[in-house]
Amino acid sequence: MKISNLMMGALVALGSSSIIAAPITELGSPEGELNIVAWAGYIERGETMEAFDWVTSYEKSTGCNVKVKTAGTSDEMVALMNQGGFDIVTASGDASLRMIAGETVQEINTDLIPSWNTIDKRLQDAVWHTVDGKHYGTPYAWGSNVLMYNTDAFGDKVPDSWNVVWEEQMLADGKSNKNRVQAFDGPIHIADAAMYLMYHNPELGIKDPYELTEDQYQASLNLLRQQRELVGRYWHDAFMQMDDFTNEGFVASGSWPFQVNLLKPNLPIASVIPKEGATGWADTTMVHAEAKNLNCAYLWMEHQLSSNLQSDLAAWFGAVPVVPAKCVGSDLLGPEGCKINGIDNFDKIMFWKTPVASCKTQESCVPYYRWVTDYIAVLGGR
Repeated sequence: MKISNLMMGALVALGSSSIIAAPITELGSPEGELNIVAWAGYIERGETMEAFDWVTSYEKSTGCNVKVKTAGTSDEMVALMNQGGFDIVTASGDASLRMIAGETVQEINTDLIPSWNTIDKRLQDAVWHTVDGKHYGTPYAWGSNVLMYNTDAFGDKVPDSWNVVWEEQMLADGKSNKNRVQAFDGPIHIADAAMYLMYHNPELGIKDPYELTEDQYQASLNLLRQQRELVGRYWHDAFMQMDDFTNEGFVASGSWPFQVNLLKPNLPIASVIPKEGATGWADTTMVHAEAKNLNCAYLWMEHQLSSNLQSDLAAWFGAVPVVPAKCVGSDLLGPEGCKINGIDNFDKIMFWKTPVASCKTQESCVPYYRWVTDYIAVLGGR
C-alpha cells in the first residue's frame, strides 16, 4: 500500500518554536525553472484536456519551466518536501502546519505578491498557513470531499448518508455493496469515521473530527475496521480510482469533484454531500525553505491569483476559487460554477488539519503520529 512507502518520513515534531529566517524583501531575475509537488489535476498545461491550461502562459511570461511531481496523499507530500529538490507544494491543512513546524517551508512576503489582497478574506489569515501573524503560503483552492456513486447501482434514490460506505447493505441493483466500495488510503480518513460517529453517536461527545479523546478515537478505529470488511480497494491515486469505477465494478466511495467531473460524461456517475456533512480541503502554495528557484516561486504565487488559473481550476477540479472575483467572467466555470462547487458551504466543511495532543475541544487528544501507525494497522487487518 502506498501509505507505508513514504509516510513514516512525513512525521515531524509539531512543537518546534524556532522558525527559519525572515522572508526575502525583493525579487530578482527568474531562475528559469520551477519544481512543484501537487495534487493530481492541480497543475495543467492542456495535456489532459486542451481547454485546461494555466501553465503555458506562466512559462511564456516568466521563462520558468514547470516540472510537476504528483502526490497521492498529504503524507507523501510532506515526505517529498522533506527529501528536498522541490520549490513549492500545494499543501492541504493536514500537511501545512507539519511543514511549518518542521521548518520545511519558509515564511513568505505577501508584499511581493501584488494580487494578495484579492484573496477571500476568510483565507488570507487562515490558521493552516498563518502562525504568529506570519504567512507561510498563498491560498490555492478549496472545496469538499464528496460521495461519488454509480447511479445505475443506486437507481432513482440519491444516497443521503455516508452509511453506504460504512455499513453492508443491498443496493437498488439487487447486489450488496460489499467489495464494491472504496475508501481513502490515508490516515486523515479517520476523521471521516469520526464525522460519521459525530452525527450518529452524539453520546460520544465528538466536537471536532480531528480532535479525538482516546475513547472517541477507539470508536473511530472500530468503525474503520468494520469498513475494511466492505472495502474492495483503498485509493489514493485519482486516476486509478477513475479506472476502478470504469472497469472494476466499484459503485461508491469518498472522492474529489475532480474524478466526478471527468467520469460523468461517459459513465452513470453522480456525487452528493450526505446529511452527516463532509470533510474538505483548503490548499496552500508553500515555498520550500531551501527553494533553488525562489523568484519563479513568487511569480507562480502571483500567477495563481491573477491569471485564468483560479476560474479554470475551479471548473476542472470542482473546487472554489480563493479569489472570489474569479467566479465571474469565465466561460469554462460558467455563471453558476462557484455556487455549484459550494462557495456557500465554507462554514459547513470540516477542513483537513493535523491532529495534535493539545487540542481546543477536549482536554487532550490523540496526536497524528498515532493516526498514522493505527491506520496502517487497520489496513493490515489489525
